[in-house]
Amino acid sequence: MNRKKYVCVILASFLLHSCTPKNKFDRQLGTVSGFAELVDAGVKQLALSSTMTPAEMDEFMPLAIEEAEKYNVQVYRESDLIVTDLFPADVAEGKDVLLLYQGHVKDAYLKLKEDQARLKSEGKYEGEERREISRRFGRLLSYTPRKINALLSQNTTFRVMSDFGIKATNVFLYYRDLAKATKFYSETLGLKLLAEYDNASIIGIAPTSLLILVDEAKGMHSADQPKSVALAFLTNQLADWYDYVQEKKIPIKYTYKPKEGGPHDGFVAIDPEGYLLEFELFKQHQENEKFIPQLEKNPDVPTSIIHNGKTLAFNSSITWLYYRDVLGMEGFYQNTLGLELVADQGWTKIYQASPTGFVGLVDERRGMNTYSDEKAVNVSFLIDDLDGWFEYVNKNKPFELRSQEVGTGPEGMYRAFVGFDPEKYYMEFDKFYEHSQNNELMEWLSNK
Repeated sequence: MNRKKYVCVILASFLLHSCTPKNKFDRQLGTVSGFAELVDAGVKQLALSSTMTPAEMDEFMPLAIEEAEKYNVQVYRESDLIVTDLFPADVAEGKDVLLLYQGHVKDAYLKLKEDQARLKSEGKYEGEERREISRRFGRLLSYTPRKINALLSQNTTFRVMSDFGIKATNVFLYYRDLAKATKFYSETLGLKLLAEYDNASIIGIAPTSLLILVDEAKGMHSADQPKSVALAFLTNQLADWYDYVQEKKIPIKYTYKPKEGGPHDGFVAIDPEGYLLEFELFKQHQENEKFIPQLEKNPDVPTSIIHNGKTLAFNSSITWLYYRDVLGMEGFYQNTLGLELVADQGWTKIYQASPTGFVGLVDERRGMNTYSDEKAVNVSFLIDDLDGWFEYVNKNKPFELRSQEVGTGPEGMYRAFVGFDPEKYYMEFDKFYEHSQNNELMEWLSNK
């Protein structure tokens, strides 16, 4: 065989081989294989193949079924993929797609399509009902709430609080004797006093978590109202803090009883007017697998307390709130505020709002406090784009507002607005500005 003829034969063989169906769909089969493995591992409930024309799918589907069966995964051909606000409306227009799943997931998908069709026929496919269809599809695809929020933001006008930038967390507590409370937190506990107004003192716990003590005579709540909150100081020096608190004769509600192998240890003290303060250490545990890496990023922030030769410190804080419907509140914190769940303790859920600031939702039937309509606390977030968040809330009504405008503090030191969460906690959204009385506060926040 001459050289030219030999090359032609080899080339023809190569072209014939490269055009066989399996090679033609190498990339798409790789996608099916990867997703099928994830479905089999329980990482995803439902996965989607690449979209194809019906003719292409006729050719591809037998190969995909063969690949999926290696992982005990079933395949369903869908010629009318559900259209939701997670993706552009034309993402599968005129195309077929394969659903990869195990068990009854296909039935859940078909039920979702049925519910969407019913809402459309009733003229109710809008607003929250429409978003919930998108969220259900996202959950079937095993997307996190954060991912679902991001996709909704890309394709609609939907936004969550975190889209407007969270600079820090904050909690307002209300006192009859503001001077005494300020002295307790700044001197007895050694926390940094960042600013003093005529009606409030601002205390720094960690770089992005604050505490504001308010004179009840000039605030939104009375000190006589149920507290309905506990403030947790997270520390790596739990035993030292317990020894110090005992030495200072600060009242203790629950003593320190470390438990080997448990997810956390702690004790609970009581401040001068009855607010519960939890000193807590979270440990490596199944419950805390997402939480511990976050906490390990946060450096110890020294207080002014030196005890037995050690400078005592905190690294983060949790504002514990007490709810009747924790599951319902999970949806609010994830889907309206856009916070991420970092620890699930069953009857408590911990959400991260800032690097050092966390919010804990507690089932009031099992917590240290019970539900009350009135609460001597404001849950607060410092927002970068305060006006943008207010305009969004005012227009879209994800929760009720206390007033229809953003308030401004004396001499423009701060601006804020207040709303109500579904179980009547006051939520305050703040932004602080350069001012002589805010110098230390602004420096604190800039060092986050």
